[in-house]
Amino acid sequence: MSFASVVRMVARRPGLVLAVTAVLAVAGAALALRLEPSADTDSLVKNSEATDRYHQVFGDEPIIVLVQGDLQRTVLTEDLARLTSLEGCLSGNAPTDDVLSKLPPVCREIAKEKFAKVVYGPGTFINTAANQIAGGFEEQKNAKAREAAEAANAAEKIAASRGYSKARQKKLGNDARQLVYSQFVQDSLRLALRYGLTSVPSIDNVDFVSQLVFDPRRGVGTPKARFAYLFPGKDSAVVQVRLKPNLTDKQKKRAIALTKKAVADPAFKLRRADQRYVVSGLPVVVDGLAREVQRSIFVLLLAALLVMAGTLALVFRTRLRLLPLGVALVAAALTFGAVSLAGGSLTMASIAGLPVLIGLAVDYAIQFQARFDEREERDPAEAAANAAAAGGPTIAAAGIATAVGFLVLLLSPVPMVRGFGVLLVVGIAIAFLCAITAGFAALVYAERRPVRPAGVPPPFARLRARTEGLRGRVADLWDRAAYRLEPVADFARRAGRASLAAAVKAPRMILLVGIWIALLGWVADTQTAFVSDVRELVPQNLQELKDVQTLQDASGVSGEIDVTIRGEDLTDPKNIAWMTKFQSGVLAANGYKAGKTCNATKDPPELCPALSLPDLFRTGGGSEAQINELLAAIPPYFSQAVISPDRKTANLAFGVRLQSLERQQEVIDDIKRRLNPPAGVKADVTGLPVQASEANAELGSTWRRALTLFAALLAVFLVLLAVRRKPRLAAVPLIPIALASGWSSLMLFVLQIPINPMSATLAALVIAISTEFAVLLSARYDEERQAGFEPREALERTYASTGAAVFASGATAIAGFAALIASDIKMLRDFGFVTVIDLTVALLGVMVVLPAALMWAEQHERFRLADFAPRELWADLRAELGRAPAPLRAQGEK
Repeated sequence: MSFASVVRMVARRPGLVLAVTAVLAVAGAALALRLEPSADTDSLVKNSEATDRYHQVFGDEPIIVLVQGDLQRTVLTEDLARLTSLEGCLSGNAPTDDVLSKLPPVCREIAKEKFAKVVYGPGTFINTAANQIAGGFEEQKNAKAREAAEAANAAEKIAASRGYSKARQKKLGNDARQLVYSQFVQDSLRLALRYGLTSVPSIDNVDFVSQLVFDPRRGVGTPKARFAYLFPGKDSAVVQVRLKPNLTDKQKKRAIALTKKAVADPAFKLRRADQRYVVSGLPVVVDGLAREVQRSIFVLLLAALLVMAGTLALVFRTRLRLLPLGVALVAAALTFGAVSLAGGSLTMASIAGLPVLIGLAVDYAIQFQARFDEREERDPAEAAANAAAAGGPTIAAAGIATAVGFLVLLLSPVPMVRGFGVLLVVGIAIAFLCAITAGFAALVYAERRPVRPAGVPPPFARLRARTEGLRGRVADLWDRAAYRLEPVADFARRAGRASLAAAVKAPRMILLVGIWIALLGWVADTQTAFVSDVRELVPQNLQELKDVQTLQDASGVSGEIDVTIRGEDLTDPKNIAWMTKFQSGVLAANGYKAGKTCNATKDPPELCPALSLPDLFRTGGGSEAQINELLAAIPPYFSQAVISPDRKTANLAFGVRLQSLERQQEVIDDIKRRLNPPAGVKADVTGLPVQASEANAELGSTWRRALTLFAALLAVFLVLLAVRRKPRLAAVPLIPIALASGWSSLMLFVLQIPINPMSATLAALVIAISTEFAVLLSARYDEERQAGFEPREALERTYASTGAAVFASGATAIAGFAALIASDIKMLRDFGFVTVIDLTVALLGVMVVLPAALMWAEQHERFRLADFAPRELWADLRAELGRAPAPLRAQGEK
């Protein structure tokens, strides 16, 4: 079915089409409002099988509860019992319903959800140690009791065999029993003196807890360095809540909300006013950013609508000038409604895609409306059908080429950026359908609307009367704005005529200048700064970011890099010895010194020890029997944080500071270089920081950006070749498209604007939108040439009709991106600022260079590199000066 046939069907019942469109738009908007911001870290980083395996065994990224306040008061008072209860609450593993009933209601909610795979913190650690020591003591006591009974029994038998009396037999048996007990007491005293124990270890035994946690050799109240992952310093302790793998976005948000609710419960409140809990960790930061994204979208949408409406009303001089924006809003509602139906979510990329989508939809609607306004037919339905027949194939081809340009984003290592590309491709298809159906339906309906008879009041007459004054003031302001902008519009018209004249006179000179500028831009692109420090990309007032900084100040680290070890027998002493040596080597190479803390204010280490398998052994581990005996003695609930139950997967964890991803990648590369596991053992560097750093390295790679640029140009060329069938016709529009990427790169370098992970996609974005402009203009030029007009006249007619519409849609799209500058999210704000610059340069470049490319193609049968030689430019300049007016030559001679 042809485009004309579709529009004729629409024109038969335009009112019905508009009504159906309105219903669908409302439904799409309602679905779009259900979209939840994504708190899934997987959308931000490159996928990794090794990290997925690690998460399955040891749990997902942890929620971290920082306990601020004097550590001695935290662990040597009744506050330790409160902290232990909090950890038990967060774990969701209350031993009995009776115990659970005594905890706050939030604990019952957590027990029902069971979002934690493992929770370990000061209370869990101290309680486990006390129970293990007390249990070991009790076990030894029972063993000695059995040994004493056996010794007494043997002594009585010997006495009986010698004929001693019953009383003497009993006395000798008691003597033997006391001898065994005295040996047990002596051994116990030696152990107690060694560890400073004065009574049976327990969580409320101050002497035991103090001896376990603190190192008096390093100063009063200073915790032992080997427990830094639990006690980072004198004024802090850390609780880690490792989430279960494969939790949904909703479940992660629920886990974070319940954790915050639990730490705020009065039952777990610490005694002193200067003691408090701070909930942080990567899942918390991502959740906070997701909420900021959800809040921003309404502000951005309102700003984009106001700015685009004003721009469109000023630059698109026709009746129903705001109709394209209405069509674009319908397309946006339907697109985001489809995302909701597909189970998608809101990300920063999808928000950034909103002005792109609206701008492209506005462009399609403007192009069709401009064709409709050129009509000569009196019947609006026939005029609409002819406009669709004339412009539909070209606009569809431009849309397909643009969509293919966006498909290159699927090569990105970041899932969020890939989703951005898919969203725009789907949105382009929906926008085109809306423009050719609802757009033409509105145009036909407006033309057919009957004139109201004299004496019949307009609808909403009273409301109109009450708002007459306001509407008059708005109209007056609008007229004043248009009047003040008229000099700008006049300058633009004169500049456009001058560029067309230059293109006709010296197309080769304009192309050569454009090529050299683009080359400079491509070279400059290799020197453009790339910003990846998360602290510089998210809102500076984001509380979750402040909490991460608080966590780092207290503990010296804010995240974790993990090395996952896999093998058939990880308890082999040689494997344990290698892990211990490897861990100490990595820490030493990154500034950590044994016995030191990580929260130093001067020259802090870049990596710090976290809970790892070698930390369970004071030395290299001993024999395999001793290693297995020790692992068997540790409760599975605690040991599962470092080794799997089958003993085939272990974890070495390193705490890492909040830093730029480039520096973080250097640290990760150093860890990888040091990996040399024994035979039969495999090791992978895993964790979200690793994924983020690797994705950042690929995004910031000059070669990868160049490859993306080449792939986008090749894809667009193949689409144009398939549509236009001749390499020449496909290549000419590609000239300004290719050069636009270089010009925009040069502008970013000159203005010293850095690139962030979002704006790294701009090469594909500039190419895709430049394709839209270039294809529409070159296709209209071909139509004018086929109609018999000479090249100069064909160019003038093209730019007077399609050129004006392209300028209107381009200015509207640029205005939409400008709305992103109002975002509180720095990544989005910088993306909007960079895009405004790039698209402005691309639009002006296409408007200037495309006429030169078209004229140059008219003069040459084949393209030759020799045509772009510098001497050709010099010859053109001399020729132009030779034809210059006498006054100009005279001024030059002076």
